[in-house]
Amino acid sequence: MFAVVRTGGKQYRVAAGDKIAVEKLAGEAGEKITLGDVLLAGDGGEIKDVAGVVVSAEIIAQAKSEKVIVFKKRRRHNYRRRNGHRQQMTLLRILAVGGEEKKAAKKEAAPQAEAAGAEAPAKKAPAKKAAKAADAE
Repeated sequence: MFAVVRTGGKQYRVAAGDKIAVEKLAGEAGEKITLGDVLLAGDGGEIKDVAGVVVSAEIIAQAKSEKVIVFKKRRRHNYRRRNGHRQQMTLLRILAVGGEEKKAAKKEAAPQAEAAGAEAPAKKAPAKKAAKAADAE
């Protein structure tokens, strides 16, 4: 699953396991953060609803990007200025895409499984076989 997120005024297409460099975010290396401004989410060729989709990431490091040279010159006036600039950035590793949707689905499935288990514990094994047969087809 992939998502397009907006952070630092830019948009990034991310999937689980990707590493990206974004504008500086608050936090130390090793901290986990969530990118909540999801613009688009999809799985393969189909686009999904972005309501409730969250991208979770881990901060790898706080670093500086490459130096950009700013050179100003006015010809015939003996005017030259040279400056350099290195932008602060944060390196992120994307851990998961679609966090809240999966958690909500698991929470809904858990009470149904408990209710089925309390009624007939002996019926669990045939249900698993039927599920495996359906998956094999």
